[in-house]
Amino acid sequence: MKQIFKFILVFVLVAFLAEEATAQTTKWREIHKVKRKETIFGIARDNGLTVDELIEANPEMTKPGYELKKGDFIYIPFPSKNIDTNAGTQTASAGNARQGADVDMRKREIRIGVMLPLHDYNGDGRRMVEYYRGVLMACDSLKKNGISVDIHAWNVPEDADIKKTLRDKNAALCDLIIGPLYSKQVKPLSDFAKAHDIKVLIPFSINTSELYSNRNIFQVYQSPNDYNEAVINRFLDKFEGYNTVFIDCNDTTSKKGIFTFGLRRRMEAMGRPHTITNLKSGEQAFAKAFSTVMPNVVILNTGRSPELNVAFAKINNLTMKSPKYSVSMFGYTEWMMYTKYNLDNFYKYDTYIPANFYTNPLSAQTARIELKYRWNFHADMMQALPRFAITGFDQAYYFIKGLHLYGKSFVGAKGVVGYTPIQTPLSFERVGDGGHQNRSILFVHYTLGHKIETIYY
Repeated sequence: MKQIFKFILVFVLVAFLAEEATAQTTKWREIHKVKRKETIFGIARDNGLTVDELIEANPEMTKPGYELKKGDFIYIPFPSKNIDTNAGTQTASAGNARQGADVDMRKREIRIGVMLPLHDYNGDGRRMVEYYRGVLMACDSLKKNGISVDIHAWNVPEDADIKKTLRDKNAALCDLIIGPLYSKQVKPLSDFAKAHDIKVLIPFSINTSELYSNRNIFQVYQSPNDYNEAVINRFLDKFEGYNTVFIDCNDTTSKKGIFTFGLRRRMEAMGRPHTITNLKSGEQAFAKAFSTVMPNVVILNTGRSPELNVAFAKINNLTMKSPKYSVSMFGYTEWMMYTKYNLDNFYKYDTYIPANFYTNPLSAQTARIELKYRWNFHADMMQALPRFAITGFDQAYYFIKGLHLYGKSFVGAKGVVGYTPIQTPLSFERVGDGGHQNRSILFVHYTLGHKIETIYY
């Protein structure tokens, strides 16, 4: 009897272990030993996974301060069944990636080319490497949603002949090319894109005449005149019923006159109430510029920090002596760099800052992408405005998803993608019979309730 019982016990134990082994086999594909210089992003990519899938299989990666180290053992799960495991790769063989090249892109992988200075020789290269990493992160996120991406990248520095890059057979097979960074490279790329019916996203500050003749060009940059005209229009809508107080800050280096002079001319033509004072004005003269029966909105004619600090001191003195003054502030993008010292004043005076980008450092979305960047590339993003990796993420996500949804008919119009940007809103309009230019602006609003809201236009 004892022998029979022992046999049954061993049989049950073996069956149990086999069942456990089967469960483990179905959950994990393998256990991977981390090699030198490997990253979370690279391991996920090489195994046909999204970063989120890899992290979900290895919960310790979510702990604060986690770092992937040589010699670590991590689980490699099976990829989601509904996801194309070729998505998000940096390079792919022409044979595999180009099968069905004539198939509607809505039914196949989206083919992306990146032609930017991707090197470590100077600031341009380092910024564009970070931008490109953001593009890769967008590809990884889209892959999780079942959107397959085949991406090729070329290092195109300032002294490069981009025509040589365009001779690569993979260039002609792209659906979208992101680049270039330098004006002299736009014309040959534009001609190439027109000949091969490829969309071109120019991601940074190039103002090119090709925009007016090539319907495939998408230019993110807005000229100062276009941008200021858009801000003036939104200001007039937002602050109807206010007394506008212009403060001359005696800054001879300021270039804000394009905005303040343009706004004053429009207000004079409309008969809108406004006054002008000086930062050096005495207490009584300064107070005369403010209305006691209407809310006031204050505009400085400089974006510099020292003058802003003086203005806040004078306005604080004014409102402390008499609570009858209602004051809001309307600023400039540079002011976002001064939040460390002026955040309380921004809240106190219901401040609005116009911009074409904004990263809320307090949002969970920002914290998540910063953490993923650190996991993937073992580095922090540059402390710059805008954040280049987030710019790359927003732009790539918007365009790749748009091409997946609409194919060649995608024109980047407002609201068609259904994507809330982390930093950079995009809303393209056609320019004449040519290409498309981004018209999106936003107001960052520091509310009296000590909250930050983003108002998109």
